[in-house]
Amino acid sequence: MQAVDQLQYSILASGSSGNVTYLETPEHKILIDAGLSGKKIKELMSSVGRNIEDVDALFVTHEHSDHVHGVGVLARKYGMDVYANEGTWDAMAKKVGKIPFEQKNIFGADTTLDFGDMDIESFTVSHDAAEPMFYQVHHDGKTLCILTDTGYVSDKVAGTIRNADTYLMECNHDIQMLRAGSYSWPLKQRILSDEGHLSNEDGANAIMSVVGNQTKQIYLGHRSPENNLRSLAHLTVSTMLQEHDFGVEHDFYLHDTEPDQATKLSSL
Repeated sequence: MQAVDQLQYSILASGSSGNVTYLETPEHKILIDAGLSGKKIKELMSSVGRNIEDVDALFVTHEHSDHVHGVGVLARKYGMDVYANEGTWDAMAKKVGKIPFEQKNIFGADTTLDFGDMDIESFTVSHDAAEPMFYQVHHDGKTLCILTDTGYVSDKVAGTIRNADTYLMECNHDIQMLRAGSYSWPLKQRILSDEGHLSNEDGANAIMSVVGNQTKQIYLGHRSPENNLRSLAHLTVSTMLQEHDFGVEHDFYLHDTEPDQATKLSSL
């Protein structure tokens, strides 16, 4: 495979049932989260013309099953290194099973890892997990930022991730659908809390707080199949951004993601 001197990526899956993002540079191929089975992740990789055996590292955001379901299998079968902070390692231990010691790496929150020709920056979020954090990946002056699974976006986080080239931003639920839906009241309260998930409106507000002149692509992610619709999430975000004079489909573009279908392999 001929190397391309760019940061390339595909959001292999994004949703309440599983989350996986693939990124590559000339030197490295990585996954951020592995929330589906190893078999399904391999299939999604193949759908964008990539081989799971070429991945050399896996970065974990937090221990919830829709982010770690395939972590142990991938680590054991393909020998990839796994990176997570200490709280997440402790919390996901039983879920991922035994991983060889030499493949386990501690990556603290709010730090930047020099990983060959990419810099991987972690930042803390507000979610009901042990030590949740997400990542933005920098390569050759370009940045891709992933931000899902947070109840709100703090000023600190917004400042950290401002003006990335590409975002994967959470639009988990429509508030009215969630309130009227079949979930138990405690679960609804959890999702709506400051340690829950961003609604469509929250996602739009988060985008408006971080988008900059460099921003070209925004992917709407982690959509709940019970409490949201793809068309509703897209319309809500697009409408709110346009109402605030943001150049949707002109200065930058909005894309949808799916829980079982990869986005096309794209370059920054």
